[in-house]
Amino acid sequence: VQLQASGGGLVQAGGSLRLSCAASGAIFRITTMGWYRQAPGKQRELVATTTSGGGTDYVNSVKGRFTISRDNAENTVYLQMNTLKPEDTAVYYCNAVDRFGNYWGQGTQVTVSS
Repeated sequence: VQLQASGGGLVQAGGSLRLSCAASGAIFRITTMGWYRQAPGKQRELVATTTSGGGTDYVNSVKGRFTISRDNAENTVYLQMNTLKPEDTAVYYCNAVDRFGNYWGQGTQVTVSS
């Protein structure tokens, strides 16, 4: 499984960004896809996940502002981020899980200015 993330950038507080992550390879094995982020000096944290059955989960700090969605036809997972805050600044990583393990895309930088 290979993951290609895109969509990061610089935005002012209150703005929006949409991240995309395209999966290729043995995608039929993927069960869960999600987004993690890592801010400078902090551990990587889970932001949002979506399962093959359509279930979603979010870290409390982004609930009501971020939406994760999955386009199975395009093998792509999206993270719509609204009402961004400076504390959302981080490198965001796409993740996929199958029965063999975890897969990571390259990070994409999201910077929110105050």
